[in-house]
Amino acid sequence: MQRSLAAMTVLFCAACTAPQPEPPKAVLGDWGVEISNVDSAVKPGDDFFRFVNGKWIDTAAIPAERSSIGSFQILGIESEKRLRKIVNDLQANAADRLTAEERKIVDFYADFTDIKRIEDDGLKPIEADLSRFASLKTKQDVAKAMVAVRTGTDGIFGLFIGIDDKNPNAYSVNLSQSGLGMPDRDYYLSKDEGIVKVREAYGKFLADMLKLAGIGNAEARAAEVYALEAKIAEAHWDRADRRDADKTYNPMSINELKMLTPGFDWDAAFVEVGIPATAPNGERKVIVAEKTAFPVLAEIFRDTPVAVWRDYLTVHYLVAHAAYLPERFDRLCFDFYGKAIRGNDKQLDRPTRAVNLLDDMLGEALGKLYVARYFPPEAKAKARALVDNLLKAYEADIQTLDWMGDATKAKALEKIHAFTPKIGYPDRWRDYSAFEIKRGDLIGNIQRGRLFEWNRNVSRLDRPVDKDEWGMSPATVNAYYNPSFNEIVFPAAILQPPFFDPNADDAVNYGGIGAVIGHEISHGYDDQGSKYDGNGVFQTWWTEEDRKNFDARTAMIVAQYDAYEPIPGMHINGKLTLGENIADLAGLVIAYKAYHIALGGKTPPKRSGFSGDQRFFLGFAQVWRSKYRENAKRNQVLTDPHSAAEFRAIGATRNIDAWYDAFDVKPGDKYYLPPDRRVRLW
Repeated sequence: MQRSLAAMTVLFCAACTAPQPEPPKAVLGDWGVEISNVDSAVKPGDDFFRFVNGKWIDTAAIPAERSSIGSFQILGIESEKRLRKIVNDLQANAADRLTAEERKIVDFYADFTDIKRIEDDGLKPIEADLSRFASLKTKQDVAKAMVAVRTGTDGIFGLFIGIDDKNPNAYSVNLSQSGLGMPDRDYYLSKDEGIVKVREAYGKFLADMLKLAGIGNAEARAAEVYALEAKIAEAHWDRADRRDADKTYNPMSINELKMLTPGFDWDAAFVEVGIPATAPNGERKVIVAEKTAFPVLAEIFRDTPVAVWRDYLTVHYLVAHAAYLPERFDRLCFDFYGKAIRGNDKQLDRPTRAVNLLDDMLGEALGKLYVARYFPPEAKAKARALVDNLLKAYEADIQTLDWMGDATKAKALEKIHAFTPKIGYPDRWRDYSAFEIKRGDLIGNIQRGRLFEWNRNVSRLDRPVDKDEWGMSPATVNAYYNPSFNEIVFPAAILQPPFFDPNADDAVNYGGIGAVIGHEISHGYDDQGSKYDGNGVFQTWWTEEDRKNFDARTAMIVAQYDAYEPIPGMHINGKLTLGENIADLAGLVIAYKAYHIALGGKTPPKRSGFSGDQRFFLGFAQVWRSKYRENAKRNQVLTDPHSAAEFRAIGATRNIDAWYDAFDVKPGDKYYLPPDRRVRLW
């Protein structure tokens, strides 16, 4: 904000003392909220999201290369710019002044942005892989190709190394349903007009991709691939069931897996990926997620001719590698996944895509440089203090609950005391020395990167779990709760305005990052996280009566969100989004209580005419300001466990008494809820 001339002018006289420097201002507005975005023509009780963000919504433009714009996306764009600056500075250095990791970053980036080399190479880098797919003769060959890590193909079964929910000190071999080229089963099954159009575009996309690879009779062969995926989609569980920990924890021996899925050669598959059939205590066990889907998927595998599987694997391989192939492949993939699925008009520029790739595959090597430049130690200390305050507020709140009995409260308090916060970046950085980067071999680098990550995970089977590990890079604008570790994790990049600003009003920080911190803590007590105890073990620790009380309240949340309609004719799925909706509500409640604990009974002065409580809720709703392209919003409503942004701002606040008092929300306002219909969890 530009200062006036008067503010910059200093008058000196013998009797004058030097003026005190002005306190630093918040990045957004004078105290943390851009009140110029407030649409005072909208009543808070009719649409709190628009009341806080309306003028921004009216004027903000979604960049042509983005599917949405808003608080998260703006910070994400800033993070990308910072990563590009880091890489550009590395490129400006002499090679002998770079560390081994820095050279890998520079070489990987250079190969991805070397469009001329990619065009000149054509399909040469993948000819051997395409020949391998074309030569598949048996179902055993197909099974091995489906799980091959290097080629990145998406088989009918997903295979990954995870943490055993019942024993969080042990790694596990996990299996899940997989195999679709579109984002979700509903893209194959829904009758929504917009989804039907995407489905039609996908059939053409499959044929065009096969044509580009020089495969004859592409339309007919693509139709067979599509028909195969449609069968797979019919066998898949929906997303709401897939997030149910009780349903998806199905441990069994490999022999039991074979009996569940006759016809799929698991012996060959496990040899292909290097997973030993035996463990130190005998036959290795695996954990199957969508158990009832597996026999149906195995039947589809058995009944589908090898020739169709060859085409299926070929097109999935081409999609996985399109960004590293000549522009015609890259463009075709963007036209479907970028335009048809997300509605983007333009593809991200190559350098930005390059740093996103680096963040994905060398995230901590790049993150180490990011935090050194952009995340000072004092920022970490301030964020940690906020986390501690929120944990204390949660501890105090649990003890006051009238719907939870003493036995469950004791366990809930044990869990809050066992929480592990991780702020900014890891204490110990990942070692990338085994990840070989060869200049001039882009696809080889990609494939070696996949193998590096897979081999790192497989090598840890039967060893103690590394609980210092992070699941996000420091440059990620996000946060998460990990139930197996009972930890809350906040990467450096989210600890910025509008979420957190050390110069902003306390009310705004508590409504912003405070609610985010409270949200992640609350995941430990949502409908799924509450099934894990303080040690991260998946087991019952609630009394039956308390669980019934909890379920009755969360059923009210499901009903509320089922009624929201972000797109005409398309409602939020209250069961799919339940965990996030619980966390939004509980996180906001706890952040509000923490804010008042920090006030110590004092009433803060008004700022710009807004009370402290009003500023708290303004800060919360500002975090969720966003605009989505229609296709992207449709994809979000179908597939995302998070509710549409406007209903994250509306859905949580309308269940909190203090919001009604702060904005004088009355009966007759659109989102008014009578007191007996407000959900009171925490």
